Amino acid sequence: MGRADTSIDVANAGWQFENIADVFDDHVRKSVPLYDLGHELTCHVGDFFLPPNATVVELGTSTGALAKKFLDHSTARSDIRYVAYDRVDSMLERARTRCGSDPRIEFLNDDVATAAFPRSNLIIAYYTLQFVHPRSRQDVFTKMYDSLEWGGAALVFEKVRAPDARFQDMAMQLYHEFKLVQGFDEGEILNKQRSLKGVLEPFSTQGNIELLRRAGFVDIMTVLKYVCFEGFLAIK
Repeated sequence: MGRADTSIDVANAGWQFENIADVFDDHVRKSVPLYDLGHELTCHVGDFFLPPNATVVELGTSTGALAKKFLDHSTARSDIRYVAYDRVDSMLERARTRCGSDPRIEFLNDDVATAAFPRSNLIIAYYTLQFVHPRSRQDVFTKMYDSLEWGGAALVFEKVRAPDARFQDMAMQLYHEFKLVQGFDEGEILNKQRSLKGVLEPFSTQGNIELLRRAGFVDIMTVLKYVCFEGFLAIK
């Protein structure tokens, strides 16, 4: 987040979300390519999966930016129920403030790795599952599939690894160039990279598709991609 990003004090392999709610929105917007466009796309994709009395589940709502945008996009739909999970108190506090008194939304302080999901028509995981430990990740994908109504969908955005070493090297260099353009300096980029060791564990495009298929999804397509960032739509 440019020079202001120095307020995020993280140690090697020590990244955590507990103390960054105040700067999170600016930080993630400058760290994730097409971040706002992905929010907009999520709203429009959601239009296809909102029958009467639809339930939408968001895994990892953080400060509620996407929840707020989705509900504003669907302002005429008073029948929607939006269930938003996060396990960080400071994030949920900002999310509740952002969404005000909208009666359609319910915030749950819970870990998506262990939470039981309600029946739903659309599940959104916006750069969340990459932070779920690999030993638990398949279980989360399976819970998503099992909790969806027939014809419902999962919209999953993830940082992804490239298919081989040469492409991975290119992808990482291209991403570093992106962050430099956003105002990060080399020290901040290296510090963030070191802090995420063992915390952020991205899978490849194929690895994510395999997670979806093992969960039970058959109909899967990519709806957004920028080098090592990708959005998948999977329909039950």
